[in-house]
Amino acid sequence: MSPVFPMLTVLSMFYYMCLRRRARTATRGEMNSRRAIESNTRALPINVEIVQYAKEVLDFSSHYGSENSMSYTMWNLAGIPNVYPSSGDFTQTAVFRTYGTWWDHCPSARLPFKRTPTSFCSQDYVELAFEEQVYPTAVHILETYHPGAVVRILACSANPYSQNPPAEVRRLLQASYSSVRWEILWSEAPTKVNGPQARQFTPCIKQINFPTNLIRLEVNSSLLDYYTELDAVVLHGVKEKPVLSLKTSMIDMTDIDEDEDEEKYGCGMDALNKQFSVVTLREWPTNGYFDKLPYELIQLILSHLTVPDLCRLAQTCKLLYQHCCDPLQYIHLSLQPYWARINDTSLEYLQSRCTLIQWLNLSWTGNRGAISVSGFSRFLKVCGSELVRLELSCGHFLNETCLEVITETCPNLQELNLASCDKIPPQAFNHIAKVGSLKRLILYRTKVEQTALLSILNFCSELQHLSLGSCVMIEDYDLIASMMGAKCKKLRSLDLWRCKNITESGIAELASGCQLLEELDLGWCPTLQSSTGCFANLARKLPNLQKLFLTANRSVCDTDIEELAANCTHLRQLDILGTRMVSPASLRKLLESCKDLSLLDVSFCSQIDNRVVLELNANFPNVFIKKSFTQ
Repeated sequence: MSPVFPMLTVLSMFYYMCLRRRARTATRGEMNSRRAIESNTRALPINVEIVQYAKEVLDFSSHYGSENSMSYTMWNLAGIPNVYPSSGDFTQTAVFRTYGTWWDHCPSARLPFKRTPTSFCSQDYVELAFEEQVYPTAVHILETYHPGAVVRILACSANPYSQNPPAEVRRLLQASYSSVRWEILWSEAPTKVNGPQARQFTPCIKQINFPTNLIRLEVNSSLLDYYTELDAVVLHGVKEKPVLSLKTSMIDMTDIDEDEDEEKYGCGMDALNKQFSVVTLREWPTNGYFDKLPYELIQLILSHLTVPDLCRLAQTCKLLYQHCCDPLQYIHLSLQPYWARINDTSLEYLQSRCTLIQWLNLSWTGNRGAISVSGFSRFLKVCGSELVRLELSCGHFLNETCLEVITETCPNLQELNLASCDKIPPQAFNHIAKVGSLKRLILYRTKVEQTALLSILNFCSELQHLSLGSCVMIEDYDLIASMMGAKCKKLRSLDLWRCKNITESGIAELASGCQLLEELDLGWCPTLQSSTGCFANLARKLPNLQKLFLTANRSVCDTDIEELAANCTHLRQLDILGTRMVSPASLRKLLESCKDLSLLDVSFCSQIDNRVVLELNANFPNVFIKKSFTQ
């Protein structure tokens, strides 16, 4: 055969590769809610590109807004843009609950898990469904305020609008865990963008070999000076699988690296389970210098490996298998970084290694049938006896049976995180009252109801940290506050974010009974009025306060600030966003008195203009004074 033909083949493939890279990065012009564009090339078959906005928000870990409104909620990400290209703070956008590192420097902060891979830095997520499944060619994220928080974009093979009945879906998932696959389209460390202005973020995404209409954004807001705000997400894609997504070394040598990266950090469940499973090991005549090292020293060396690396090393020889499977290596175990790959089989493989486990993080795991109630129950019955800390945020597989198993098999439990587990039925929370040793309980965005919560407070008198933010099923927060004041004398932090009906009566009983409080979040509690003296009473009764959020309470006044300055000299964080009654003079008194103050949010405070903020910044350079605005 003539050598001309192979050369033509190589040139053709190189031409196709250039077209693909150009298609990934080219500007696509003004976007409509949905449109089709014909490919302008003769070499490839005509393919129609579909452009669509998110149809529905399926799941998310947190949001700034209320469960019963649209302001600052994740639901604003569905549909066409509300704000973009405008910049500023707008209620019509999607906003997560936290930003910066302030939440890591308050009394309620939790110790991090070790062995967390550096590639995983996600703090929050949101999952979006689109109408039609496509092979993605681009994802546009419209950011309208403090951009730069998005760190990962993932695509799922599952179709949320599948016509299969739920029972059939569950059966198929149990039969083949690989039927639901998550693929990382783009990933990068968090960055700090200069300026809060709006932008269209369009990272260069990876091509995948399955169509999708389920996209997940993961964010890390630790580097931001304020809340990031997202307006809309646009998915570009084609209905037919692009020919150029077939990978060969002649087309694109960089694809080899992508394959290696997928093998190391990818989202395939089967790959992770193979690492967990027992394999046939060769017994070497000598183990080199490892034979000369003390057992404890080898254990210390291996303690620095991530869980997948530990499982890979276990497959090398019998000596290292013995070390890598030692339950002492799994005293603290976080599976959250591998949420997309954890299922019943994974938990079964890990059972023999986790008999001494004390800290377990299963946050974000198990959704869409990956973990069953029976699989979770089997694992806890074997591994729960020593558990002290259990993180289960956003675990939508959890039900009443799961909570019952937790309370029966984890007698030493001190910390339980059920944040955003909004599928747990209200009556199920009664089981938590059986765990009298609890010191930390996070019920943010759950459906816990009043009777169950009163029972918990009555029997869990050791509570030190309690989060009830956005718990909309509580009918009478004054009664709850009264019970806290009577029973929870050791309480150090309390989150009542967006509690709708607490009054000065409840606050008075809380302050009288829980005098060890160091952190109190009363943000967006509209029934509290400064004229009743409730805030001044708090300042006088709670001298240990380090963090106080009175967000969006317009009645906060100079008297309240002066009482804080006189009584709460250890104050580190104060949020009085939205007040119209606080003057620059009272803030100066506060800053002079509270030497440890590091965060002061005076956004939308009508008497505090930019000139005042500049003056305060000059005189108190160690304090981060936030003044938000809307353009």
